[in-house]
Amino acid sequence: MIAVIYESPALTQEIYDESIRRLPGGRTDRLESAADWPVPGLGAHVAGQDERAFRVVDVWESEGAFRRFGELLVPILEDLGVHEQPDVFPVHTLVTA
Repeated sequence: MIAVIYESPALTQEIYDESIRRLPGGRTDRLESAADWPVPGLGAHVAGQDERAFRVVDVWESEGAFRRFGELLVPILEDLGVHEQPDVFPVHTLVTA
């Protein structure tokens, strides 16, 4: 299992929403369940804005699942002017309610 944290000065809520609309099968500008993702393997997804930045935090079942998603998402983000790479690290502990 891996965690992914994405933060970029270029990433805004508007760009996030547009990137979601452009994903294959683009059902909505809000991803509400794992079934909304174009590839399997997502464990958790959180996105939001604070006073400093818009951030996305994901947990993926494997690096392979994350990479398959990245193959779809990266070209979309680059087209929208977002080029930074996320921080990726192995999950040591995951607690869910």
